[in-house]
Amino acid sequence: LIIIFVIMDLRRTRHANRLKSDFLSNMSHEIRTPVTAILGMNEMIQRESDDEEILGYADNIEKAGESLLGIINDILDFSKIEAGRMELHEGAYAFGDLLRDLQLMVQMRAEEKELRFSMEVDENLPTEPVGDEQKLRQIITNLLTNAVKYTDEGSVALKLAKKEISGNTLIMHVSVKDTGIGIKEEDRDRLFESFARLDEERNRNVEGTGLGMSIVVRLLAMM
Repeated sequence: LIIIFVIMDLRRTRHANRLKSDFLSNMSHEIRTPVTAILGMNEMIQRESDDEEILGYADNIEKAGESLLGIINDILDFSKIEAGRMELHEGAYAFGDLLRDLQLMVQMRAEEKELRFSMEVDENLPTEPVGDEQKLRQIITNLLTNAVKYTDEGSVALKLAKKEISGNTLIMHVSVKDTGIGIKEEDRDRLFESFARLDEERNRNVEGTGLGMSIVVRLLAMM
């Protein structure tokens, strides 16, 4: 009787978790829209105001809003994956455009912290691969923003290399190297756990949900 009760309770818990994930997945548009609207109105203030004090407030709103939107996106993406609603949308895309976008995005964040950013790309990688560009962009962006976030001085480097080709399938090796604080040996097995933030005492001033690496491995598994 005890065993039957425990099994029923686990099923009820899984059902509740699935309902929660379904709700957040369905609500993704409604949750994101108000935040993007605030950021849009704030952008108008930045364009039209000449008052230095007001522009200072607007800059703070932009930083806080972008941070909030990033947290919301992580939670909603994770919920969508949990609910089985995340899908791959594959097609041909310009690999060079993706690399330029990544470089511009990371270069700006790195310069804010006075970090050096470098990128090494294997010239044998295809210029127009077929795949889900958005998911690949999200994976590499998560790796790079993590590197910048946990690096206070020095550099961040991205390397993309062709590792193996079988038929029409390419295996691309993506690596990110930084001069940041690193990860303690005892914490490495927890790196990809959901909602896990490593070394909380040392990283208490670093913003984040602890979902970035978990989302990366789940997207890679989908691929």
